[in-house]
Amino acid sequence: MLALNNIEVIYDGIILVLKGASLNVREGGITTLLGANGAGKSTTLKAISGLLRSERGEVTKGSIEFHGERVDRLPPHEIVRRGIVQVFEGRRVFEHLTAEENLIAGAHVVSDVRRVREGIERVYEYFPRLKERRAVQAGYLSGGEQQMLVIGRALMSRPRVMLLDEPSLGLAPMLVEEIFGIVQRLNREEELTVLLVEQNATLALTIAEHGYVMENGRIVLEGSADALRENADIKEFYLGLTEVGARKSYRDVKHYKRRKRWLS
Repeated sequence: MLALNNIEVIYDGIILVLKGASLNVREGGITTLLGANGAGKSTTLKAISGLLRSERGEVTKGSIEFHGERVDRLPPHEIVRRGIVQVFEGRRVFEHLTAEENLIAGAHVVSDVRRVREGIERVYEYFPRLKERRAVQAGYLSGGEQQMLVIGRALMSRPRVMLLDEPSLGLAPMLVEEIFGIVQRLNREEELTVLLVEQNATLALTIAEHGYVMENGRIVLEGSADALRENADIKEFYLGLTEVGARKSYRDVKHYKRRKRWLS
């Protein structure tokens, strides 16, 4: 459904961030992209959603295709119209608008008022807490409510693919579990395709069916979620476990040599 083919991304004309990255996102599935801070995960999502230019970045090689058509040359609003929407890291709400006004803003590509109203009610079905807080300014919502709001706002454009960037960041474990459960429901009930960027590898590999690991702008591991969970490198450097399942300290794993470059 969505394919990145050997793409390179450069910022400010000189800083090479992505170095021949390739990945495929299956329609109707949840795919996760794992990696440490600075690996290039968020840049990958911005390359897909067309937002690199706002940060003086550009795709200089390779291509990004959605259902066989190139989208890497389209402006961001056209990519949203095609059905790809990004939820940014950091819960970027419009703080001075109410929760419901934030949802309406997310429907900027929908011209039918009736469909906008249906979209709002659909969001409230998945996030009933937002309905209770619909008239509250978004800046006064809790962190969990704001995360629900940005996902709901993204749903207002009726996407086919959602790019989720670090949805668990800064949230309590119970809220993370609730939000990831809703993401799974959306995937199952709405057949929403999800590309999930997440540092919480344990959680990401629990809900995803396929995964990629990125280091320094390159994809270095790929495989099913089950295979990645059992991979010795993933256990040690992302899950913090030894090969026999014991917990390892950061001091023990901060320097390593990867055993295998590719996992099929």
